[in-house]
Amino acid sequence: MVRDDTLSIGELARQAGVTVKTVRFYSDQGLLPEAARSGGGHRRYPPEALARLRRIRSLRALDVPVPEVGRALDRDDALETVVARQLGELGTRLAALRWREAALRLLHESPPEELTERLELVGAVSVPPSTAALAAYWRRLLPPRLSARLRASVVDAAVPQPPADPSPAQVLAFARLHALAARATDTCLASHRPPADLRADVLYDGLREAYALAAADLTAGRAPGPGPALDCYVAAYAGATGRRDSPDFRRALPAQLAAADHPVMARYWSLAAAVAGPGADPTLGAAEDWLRSGLDVSA
Repeated sequence: MVRDDTLSIGELARQAGVTVKTVRFYSDQGLLPEAARSGGGHRRYPPEALARLRRIRSLRALDVPVPEVGRALDRDDALETVVARQLGELGTRLAALRWREAALRLLHESPPEELTERLELVGAVSVPPSTAALAAYWRRLLPPRLSARLRASVVDAAVPQPPADPSPAQVLAFARLHALAARATDTCLASHRPPADLRADVLYDGLREAYALAAADLTAGRAPGPGPALDCYVAAYAGATGRRDSPDFRRALPAQLAAADHPVMARYWSLAAAVAGPGADPTLGAAEDWLRSGLDVSA
């Protein structure tokens, strides 16, 4: 027996402002349970189906996939999860669109003689951009015996994150940085790691503290020279080699550091700074340069 307060599929569609085809689709997907069927086999819906249908429309208007709509309809906690997931996916899509826009602007503004090269560089970067190649570069560059804790800390500090709303120049800098990391060979990287007998954890723990102090000095506009940052920097190298900080050690250290310089590090840090953009925190490379200048001044 059909309830007197039920709605036909046409009535439900009119009151909800949708087509009969739409109501039938959601019914077939199990999102709109029927109250009964009429004697002629026509679908009938309970009055509460109207509110449910409107909620379905609201979720679909936000581009929530149909399977997710079903989970969100009956439980508030599921609705919160679905909305949060959809918000995250939207953020990813927006980031990808902003990156594509900046990349297209870069190519549009490029001189004809540089267009092909830049297209290849930008085309090699995923959208939205991934830092996986840069992280892999640093994991290969760091000493094999470095602890997982310090390895993760160095990689996190050394790899610049792509800006959320990049300029064409930042897109180009990131693409060049990505290419630099991708081209690095294991043989080249291994030849520029610290000596095997160096106590890697002692060195990188000390450098991490020295770089943090130097970054604060850089941000404050202080000139390189003696101070806590430089003392920490020298102590890191002295401790890693089982020696003590002394005037002789400080005089010899600049030449030792220069001999171990990685040939592409200056290029890496220049590009990393360009990716970060004006006003960003100093890179590890900028802190290293500041400390080495301070070492030259105080030696």
